[in-house]
Amino acid sequence: MKEINKPELKPDNEEIDLIVFFNLIGNILDKIYMFFASTVKIIFAFIISTIKIVVNGWKIILGVLLVAYLAGYFLEKSKKDIYTSDMLVRPYSGSKFQLVTNIGYYNALIESKDYKSLSRIFNKGNDSVDVRSLLNFKIEPGPETENDRILQYQGFAKQLDSFSLKRTSYDDFIENRSIFSGDLFLITVNSTKKDVFKDLEDGISVAFNTDYSNTKRKRDSTYYELEKENIYAALRRVNELQTIYIDVLQKDAKNTTSSFKVGELPFTQEKADTKEYELLTKELNLRNELRRLEEKRITQDVIADIISSFQQVGNKVKVWYKSYTVVFPTLALLLLALFYLIMRIVIFVNRYEE
Repeated sequence: MKEINKPELKPDNEEIDLIVFFNLIGNILDKIYMFFASTVKIIFAFIISTIKIVVNGWKIILGVLLVAYLAGYFLEKSKKDIYTSDMLVRPYSGSKFQLVTNIGYYNALIESKDYKSLSRIFNKGNDSVDVRSLLNFKIEPGPETENDRILQYQGFAKQLDSFSLKRTSYDDFIENRSIFSGDLFLITVNSTKKDVFKDLEDGISVAFNTDYSNTKRKRDSTYYELEKENIYAALRRVNELQTIYIDVLQKDAKNTTSSFKVGELPFTQEKADTKEYELLTKELNLRNELRRLEEKRITQDVIADIISSFQQVGNKVKVWYKSYTVVFPTLALLLLALFYLIMRIVIFVNRYEE
């Protein structure tokens, strides 16, 4: 009898795909492990090499750092100290635009060393301000709360249509707003003299007094007088109506007969509706409006309010990363590292040629 050939068992295609997939995952994991292992080895070798360099050359490194520190110390002693002071102001009548422009103008004069022009600005009939000691002016938005920023955004949103408002979010407005968006401004002055700041206030106040601000003040004054006269006219009209209604009430009070007959038909006399409560409410509203107008007039009758003036003596500026005793040793250490790296490259090149 012929032997019956049994069919060969072939692995399923799905099993082959799984085996290939797991082998691929295993290879990827091995490569990741080898990458991290080699990275750790390189970092460890670099740390050991650095420690070895420091241990072998600690005398040279310490000597260079000591020399650099002493050089920075004596240079630090020879340079002039820098003092700073701040001034917080609230400009009115559009004078903030000229203020920002003038601060930039002052910096340009300092940079070009035009001390004559600076003296004409800050020394009015005296030489109390040493303009050569001025280093720079800086102006930035003053401190503000979240409510202040929200009010600024609401005022900005009122000027936009619905389509533009949807495209401009609150965060975009806060990020892209200009220095002119706020009402408070912080003016910072740096000088090599500590007692010069108080005498600068008169010169800075000139920045607020411009043709535009003066014209706007006159326009606001005219508007104030017109608005005030309108309120007074309305109050006089209310008082006249109140007088008329009081007369009507008095006549009603004197009239004791409230009903009468004409033939066989009875009639009742109705009291006049004088609306005293509405008149009183209107009068109170007008007086409140007049009070708010007077308050606005009083608070904004000046070009600017100085909320916080310059200090009599400025604060000494101390920035540790700008100190020569820190900068010089750091540069010396970097130069040593660069010198060592160049030497290693030269040695490697020479050995490679051999």
